[in-house]
Amino acid sequence: MKSRLAALLLLLCTSLAQAAAPTVLQRPIDLDTGQGVLHGSLLLPQQDSPPPVVLIIAGSGPTDRDGNNPASGRIDNLKRLALLLAGEHIASVRFDKRGVAASQPATPDERDLSVERYVADVVAWGQKLRQDPRFGPLILVGHSEGALIATLAAEDAGASAVITLAGSGRPIGDVLREQLAQRLPPAQLASGEALIARLQAGQTSLDVPPMLRQVFRPSVQPYLITLLRQDPAAAFARLRVPALIVQGRNDVQVEVADAEQLKAAKPDAELVLIDGMNHVLRISPRDMSQQRDSYRNPELPLARELGEHIVAFIQALPAA
Repeated sequence: MKSRLAALLLLLCTSLAQAAAPTVLQRPIDLDTGQGVLHGSLLLPQQDSPPPVVLIIAGSGPTDRDGNNPASGRIDNLKRLALLLAGEHIASVRFDKRGVAASQPATPDERDLSVERYVADVVAWGQKLRQDPRFGPLILVGHSEGALIATLAAEDAGASAVITLAGSGRPIGDVLREQLAQRLPPAQLASGEALIARLQAGQTSLDVPPMLRQVFRPSVQPYLITLLRQDPAAAFARLRVPALIVQGRNDVQVEVADAEQLKAAKPDAELVLIDGMNHVLRISPRDMSQQRDSYRNPELPLARELGEHIVAFIQALPAA
């Protein structure tokens, strides 16, 4: 009798688990901006009512829709986030920014990139998704520099909420100066600070110290000029929709103080600090030398609390 009861309970639990796991449609999705086509990936849980849809915005540089960057290799953290959301009945679109991966032909010369252009692209994606009857409320999720882009685009995109993941709360000029002070000898530090000041004044420069040529190469300076104009906390303060700030305590690229600065700018935002989570959203030691595997291994899971807090926040949003 006990064995039959155990078997029935096992069958019931298995059936409930299968019923809870949605069938997910996976399809390419494109956006013709009129200034090039952007390519992305759609994950759409199949259900009776339109699910919330998350637009995932990647971080700085040539980071693709999955979170991968040629400089660091394949880590798939944004792809894993999309899959996690799909399992919780939340649709998502992640896309290659213009000039990156499949969207590289949209802007083949990085001298033509700007923060304003990235923001306009997110607005266009948001409007496309909001007009699609398959989707419910739109949530913008930005990782690292993508958090700033999400913040700036939210109102015009018609977003119902914004989620920042490892987003800076300080102007990029302050961040760059801090990083230079930690890495450059005094003889080169003055040259680096002078270069930042020149860019902040809206002027490009060919006089780039050798150690900084990758970050401040002449072709990327026009983009940096547009980025240096931004104040993430001030932009965040202007948000009129619910917001969630997620920051890892073991992030060596963005500090907990950045997240607290965003929270101070918008006191009604929810702030979540995750013990052990680093910049690529995985649990890792604080020491950067011990974080390398998390930046290179796509098989590593995301921090468990990350998914829990994002899903809970989205599920608590009012219906569109």
